[in-house]
Amino acid sequence: MAGSLQTLGKGWDARVERVFAAAELEVADRSGFSDLLDQVVIWNRRHNLTAARGADELVDLYLADAAWLAKLGAPLLATEDSPSRNAWVDVGSGGGAPGLPLGMLLPQIHLTLVEPRDKRVAFLRSMVGRLKLTRAQVLRQRSDTLPDQSAAVALARATLPPPEWLREGARLARRAVWVLLAKEPAPNLEGWRLEQLTPYTWPLTGFERSLALYVPERSLESAG
Repeated sequence: MAGSLQTLGKGWDARVERVFAAAELEVADRSGFSDLLDQVVIWNRRHNLTAARGADELVDLYLADAAWLAKLGAPLLATEDSPSRNAWVDVGSGGGAPGLPLGMLLPQIHLTLVEPRDKRVAFLRSMVGRLKLTRAQVLRQRSDTLPDQSAAVALARATLPPPEWLREGARLARRAVWVLLAKEPAPNLEGWRLEQLTPYTWPLTGFERSLALYVPERSLESAG
């Protein structure tokens, strides 16, 4: 509930450090993540961005999935600085988890945050500017209005049930689709294979999660 969340400033730092340590992710500058969490708390008082009930849950919600995505997703980055080959789309970005912190952790990606709700779009656009995510854009629309194969990599968190998201992600992506799972089994989709299934635990709250990475059976992306 909004009333149980408070801005903490540097008081977030120890929790943020624990999340990144659990993912074995080296992050030199963590100040932006504390600012992001404070802004979520402030905006949440008016716009109901998150159902997190306390500081630990908020940090896990915003940073844990993003940390594992950044660690496991680094090999998907194209070596050249290509807006097309490094185009990632986060569908149903909502209050910005995990899209905003992922953009901070992987500054090489050209990130599109897709969200149809006006108030959340306003928050996302405010944070893209505040966090200086110069390679990120926010689209106020639904994913089904996006062109086929318009991204290299697609991800979503709790936007659709996993089998439905895998189908939609496969429509949008050329190289890979991430499916974030709680207790659900990894879905299947003809023409796409489960390349990697990685279980992990939110370090502050103990929730068990898994990241499923799917790739096409044959490359759908041209060499260019």
